[in-house]
Amino acid sequence: MKIQKEIDFILAVDALKNVQRRNYNADDSRRENTAEHSWQIIILAQILYPYAKNNTEINLLRVIRMLSIHDLVEIDAGDTFLFDEEGMKGKFEREKLAAKKIFGILDEPISAEFYNLWIEFEEEETPDAIFACAIDRIMPFILNSYTSGKSWTEAGVTEKQVRNMLENAICRASDDMGDCFQLLMKKCFDENKFS
Repeated sequence: MKIQKEIDFILAVDALKNVQRRNYNADDSRRENTAEHSWQIIILAQILYPYAKNNTEINLLRVIRMLSIHDLVEIDAGDTFLFDEEGMKGKFEREKLAAKKIFGILDEPISAEFYNLWIEFEEEETPDAIFACAIDRIMPFILNSYTSGKSWTEAGVTEKQVRNMLENAICRASDDMGDCFQLLMKKCFDENKFS
């Protein structure tokens, strides 16, 4: 059948629904899975796009494509918690191998397109990647800000860690998102969500 590799790929990426993340859903009832996270950041990118710096230089469809595939590597590499310093060691190499494997299910040119979009996202140098990375980082931050912050308190995450890992990535993509970040940091501090 002509589209068998595409069917094989979509069945393989179904496994993303089984990858549990550290963050909790907005109702604090359970941890989210990576497929849920991917869906939510795709929605968020579309509604925050008007706030992006130089949004005339950003191709929203490319951003959505990046966000829809960048976490597929977690099927093999697992979800590495941003604040897990030990886990972050070697993360890129683990995920690069996983990217080659998962995108390798597809034929060219889409296999290379997906891999190149993944690399662009990871390098955070183009306007599209800068905005996409900011969206990816701000969503878990919003969830922690508007819930009990369990994923942070359970892991002993400090205010300094949050600032170091998120502030620059969010602020360089959007002044408005940067202002939101500062207000939510104050909210988190006032509500004792940091160790």
